Amino acid sequence: MLSRLQDLCKEEETCLWLKVALHDQLKQLNVEELALPSMINSRRGAESSQPEPEQSQDMLVHVDHEASVNQTALELSTRSRALEDREEEEEEEEEEEEEEGENLISEGRKNQES
Repeated sequence: MLSRLQDLCKEEETCLWLKVALHDQLKQLNVEELALPSMINSRRGAESSQPEPEQSQDMLVHVDHEASVNQTALELSTRSRALEDREEEEEEEEEEEEEEGENLISEGRKNQES
């Protein structure tokens, strides 16, 4: 019963961590979505009129920003990372339980010798 409760607590922690990670990604995507119309408008405006030297510099900045937006990779591997973290925690707990078991065995031997 206690181990099941511990498992549920770990799952809750993992879900909360995943929720935070997905929320951060959603905010980033919303920012990028808001930036897209201005990039599209600036590109259309540059195509319809001949850019002046100052405008061409602005266009380069917009193109660079657009390229960086297009190259932004979504971090959808949060589930695997969360699973790895969980597995590490489980391994640590197993090691602690083994050490406790060994300590109990050694204490039992000492008590038998006495």
